[in-house]
Amino acid sequence: MDTDPFDIVEVSFKNGAHKGFYRNQDHTRSITGDDVVVETGTGLDVGRITLSGELVRLQMKKKKTSEKDVLHKIIRKANERDLERLAEARSLEMTTMVRARAIARNLKLEMKIGDVEYQGDKRKATFYYTADGRVDFRELIRHYAKEFRVKIEMRQIGARQESARIGGLGSCGRELCCSTWLTDFKSVTTAAARYQNLAINQSKLSGMCGRLKCCLNYELDTYLDALQQFPKNADKLQTEAGTAILVKTDIFKGLMYYAYQKDSGRGKLYTLEASRVKDIKAMNRKGEKPADLVSLQVIFEADSEEEVDMGFEDVTGVIELPEEKRSKKRRKNKKKPGNRGKGGNSTSRGSNNSQAQNKGSQDKGSNSSGKKGDDKGSQDNKKGDGKSRSRNRRRKGGRGRGNNNNNGNKGDGDKS
Repeated sequence: MDTDPFDIVEVSFKNGAHKGFYRNQDHTRSITGDDVVVETGTGLDVGRITLSGELVRLQMKKKKTSEKDVLHKIIRKANERDLERLAEARSLEMTTMVRARAIARNLKLEMKIGDVEYQGDKRKATFYYTADGRVDFRELIRHYAKEFRVKIEMRQIGARQESARIGGLGSCGRELCCSTWLTDFKSVTTAAARYQNLAINQSKLSGMCGRLKCCLNYELDTYLDALQQFPKNADKLQTEAGTAILVKTDIFKGLMYYAYQKDSGRGKLYTLEASRVKDIKAMNRKGEKPADLVSLQVIFEADSEEEVDMGFEDVTGVIELPEEKRSKKRRKNKKKPGNRGKGGNSTSRGSNNSQAQNKGSQDKGSNSSGKKGDDKGSQDNKKGDGKSRSRNRRRKGGRGRGNNNNNGNKGDGDKS
């Protein structure tokens, strides 16, 4: 039991979704971590004590809550029946949220139901929604009361509060800060990213809620303290070799990187300490210019580290592996369809006639006609090759011999 006599405790509901302050009476004998039944304005609810003693006093001071404002009390410790009813209420929340979204869509209201929370005794349901502007939900409450048969409460929350209630994993791989330990949301601007030399990339700087990440403010004070050692308005330095422009800054090492303007910032970088840049700026105010930045830059010496025996010998450049022999795949030359019929129409006619003659001679079975047809067909094939004969002679050969054969073997072709 807590030894501190402070009788106000902090009670958390639905895994920290919302918290409240309640008076802990002596007869309850409840301590931090106990599930308790508390009284509310609309009935009873079940929560867990998260803070007690002097820590509650500090939390109340942080949230600007006085002891006179704490009116409700803890009734008793929660028993098994209370926890069963609480589990039944939690099981109804998902189906209620889906149905609530459908009703809001049918009424064409520009709002999104983000979460639903039932009271421990299932007499009241709180609907958390997000909207860009103000929404008239008087008709919506009538539909909800008729559909769910409970007392309805509507609460508008922001995008950050919605992600805190839903939870999730951030880009760092850990649970969201707002859903675990972060209680208050401070404003975050892009200036915090500029002070930390971060690229202004909206997709990388935004969190799960679509707003700028809260963690941008965590190290901002450290960066601001480190930036006080750097000179102001040191974007350009005047030297006899030309004007040098600032490319980047290493805040914690106290180094500034410059390049000459004639190289458009893409030439050699000269590393200068912050104190050396202050001296050059003082010379420029007096109208003086250093010769160049080569003699003023910081030269980093290579660290002479002793070689560590790794237990094996480095054979780089000593052993050469043979080249891998790869089999060359032969490409098959595909014949183009247009290269076949260069001999003209007479060749196709002659070949067709010879095929018809051969079929007719086989079906009839006569030796004389078959031999003649074969001889004439072979002659037509030779003529239809189109190697060295003219087009007129091939036409004559196709018309004279081929057509006669076709006329004599018409019936054979039909039969075949």
